[in-house]
Amino acid sequence: MESKSPHYPQEKNQVFSKNFHPSDNFYHSDLIFKNFLKENTTSNGFAYMADKLDVLGKETAGKMNEFSLLADKSGPELVKRNSLGETIDEIRFHPAYWELLKIALKSEMFRVKWEPSLRDTFKNEKQLLGFSAGYIYAMSECGQFCPHCMTDGVARLIDLFCVEEDKERLLPHIYTNNLDDFYSGAMFLTEKTGGSDVGANLVVATQHEGENYLLNGEKWFCSNPNADIIFALARTDPTIKGTKGLSIFLIEKFLPTGERNPIDIIRLKDKLGVRSMASAECMLTNTMGKLVGKEFEGFKVMLEMINISRIYNSVAAIACSRRALVESYQFLCHRETFGKTAIEHSLIRTKLTELGSLHIANFYLVWRTIKSLELADAGDEKEKQLLRLINPMTKKWSAETGVYITRESMELMGGLGYIEDTVMPKLMRDILVLPIWEGSGNIIILDMLRAMTKTNGFDVICEEISRTATENPDFGNWVQLELDRLILFSEKIMNLPQDKMEASAKPFFEKLTSLYQLSLLLDNLNEESEKWILPALKFLMEKYAPSELSVVTPLSSEEVKDLVAWEF
Repeated sequence: MESKSPHYPQEKNQVFSKNFHPSDNFYHSDLIFKNFLKENTTSNGFAYMADKLDVLGKETAGKMNEFSLLADKSGPELVKRNSLGETIDEIRFHPAYWELLKIALKSEMFRVKWEPSLRDTFKNEKQLLGFSAGYIYAMSECGQFCPHCMTDGVARLIDLFCVEEDKERLLPHIYTNNLDDFYSGAMFLTEKTGGSDVGANLVVATQHEGENYLLNGEKWFCSNPNADIIFALARTDPTIKGTKGLSIFLIEKFLPTGERNPIDIIRLKDKLGVRSMASAECMLTNTMGKLVGKEFEGFKVMLEMINISRIYNSVAAIACSRRALVESYQFLCHRETFGKTAIEHSLIRTKLTELGSLHIANFYLVWRTIKSLELADAGDEKEKQLLRLINPMTKKWSAETGVYITRESMELMGGLGYIEDTVMPKLMRDILVLPIWEGSGNIIILDMLRAMTKTNGFDVICEEISRTATENPDFGNWVQLELDRLILFSEKIMNLPQDKMEASAKPFFEKLTSLYQLSLLLDNLNEESEKWILPALKFLMEKYAPSELSVVTPLSSEEVKDLVAWEF
């Protein structure tokens, strides 16, 4: 029998106060997201998704969280051969992985976008509804969110570029709710010689029969290599260099004969994060692929998938950083330090004010980009121009600040935040990939420069910021003044030599992003959202404006609660 010291206060030796009760539903708890959804969907769209988001919110806060940690700790394994010595190249996953996939399908993140009757009913909000499920899902599982991104991107390419026969045959396997019928997707883009320089890729495709080609060569970083449907870039004429020589091919896991399409999985990547999903190095050896679109226009086709992937990257960033923020907030509301609850310390409240404000600014920027995609797909030419600029902008900013929010949230929890028993280390590892995937920071800057020279996106974004500033003079006068300065500098930067232009572009686009975020906060003000938008506006304007050292008045605990907008 264990003996206890009569002088040891065991009842006080607890991490939290007795009333600690974290959220049991990540949808209901997120007041910012619920308000946005109500304000920006039709009554039919909101009614259709509400029950599904309710169920998903409970699962992400409950059993899905457990599945995610299990899948992270027990990652996929490559089985090269069976007991008879036959090469099978099978990737085996922990059972938790498949439970996570079932939850994703049940949420209808794919179905609401691609099932024909739903697609028609929600034609002006299908992206918003689909990503609403994705946002809640990614709060618990960012790893598998990558294959979901690839799958949605594959559906987009099939819909835009494949023949009707392939659409009718393949799309039902993407919008199904039945795991046994589901086909996941992938894109095989990166090669050793290429990396971000896709124009240096070497894989070749030789015509076999009609539109069918045999692909040969190595793909160096293949996320979701166990996919049923893969789009891969290759060269039909190796003498045509750069991206102009690339064509795109539809590769299916199984050939029409039922045999497996030959793809040799050399090894799985041992990644820092997103460990639940598989990434691999793959050798294509007479792998059958079907030419999609016109020959030599493969990179143009693939850009459609990259564009949707960048939005997924941004959604993952705000979901992962939001989860980290609320984990630390819940911790600080129930942790007693130095004689009072941690949230009562002014430095902690000041840090939460910063992190909450950054999240809110990112949140509205990401959803504005999703809206732009929706409108661009519907034929809005102005939005197409805008999307070309704000999609890379959003990807870069949400990823970089998302990493910062997550790291700082971990620090707020002290040593406990660094322990693998909690979700925080997984969040930190997972979010670190987002500034790298779908175009690293420097690539994004160059992409934004190209958008600025080849489209009217900059003019469109300036018009939008200026309109919002005029409608909200209390905050808008300062925004307009900064915008005018930025426009003057834009005329200078575009006439600089290339080296100076590229070196000057980063701070220029960072300033543009900041002003656009402020204008979006103003655009989303309503009676409920002002609780979190107004303090975020005040904080961010002080952050972005040049200022002298001054006395800081921290928000109260109640004001921080309103800013974080999270209900237990």
